Amino acid sequence: MRRPFIILAVMLFAALFAGIAIDYTERQSLRPLAANYVKRVPQELGAPNIITGILLTYRGFDTLGEVAVLFMVAAGVGLVLGERSPRRRDAVPAEPVEIIPSSELVQNGAAVLLPLISIFAAYIIMNGHLSAGGGFQGGAIIASGVMLLLLARPEYRIDHGFLGTTESLAGVLFVLAGIAGLIFASGFLDSRMLPLGQFGAFFSAGAIPIISVLLGVKVGCELSVIVDRFRG
Repeated sequence: MRRPFIILAVMLFAALFAGIAIDYTERQSLRPLAANYVKRVPQELGAPNIITGILLTYRGFDTLGEVAVLFMVAAGVGLVLGERSPRRRDAVPAEPVEIIPSSELVQNGAAVLLPLISIFAAYIIMNGHLSAGGGFQGGAIIASGVMLLLLARPEYRIDHGFLGTTESLAGVLFVLAGIAGLIFASGFLDSRMLPLGQFGAFFSAGAIPIISVLLGVKVGCELSVIVDRFRG
């Protein structure tokens, strides 16, 4: 009974996506709202990357809400999968868990890839106003590096206190940057609180690179905690 139901569900999804794909036609021109953003972001914000300019300035308050949701997810995962309280740990002795070391291939691969992942994450975060990337993407790359580290060294223990403090500090500075936009510019997280600089230069686009760094640190710490909690 279960197999026919699964086959029927797959066929229904296939028909749904086939209908979307068959009727899809690529637009030859931008919608008015998209065209407005394409025109305004380089002129007003000095950022070649239109999406980063929208996320960190025009939709900055919404981005703050998304980060808050991610924080609540990390807190919920920590509450459900976190270590047992000292009282319960004393009452019920935990059974010793045998840690199986990773293979030599994984360890050597991690030793080579981890520095490259760290550099790539920093590049994605710092160049988010110039090309594809930004704080969210860079934070996810940071968490992928942490996951590789845990796979290569199962005995390694992450300092949750350090990650929590760093994440909280980045969040506070993120909110303060938003308030500074209200005071020194014309809106929450308005990047024009700092000079725009030369268009396309590394130090340009006002405060967008700084906001992107704060966002990347916060997202990276939160996702790293989630990854470590699921390790058990």
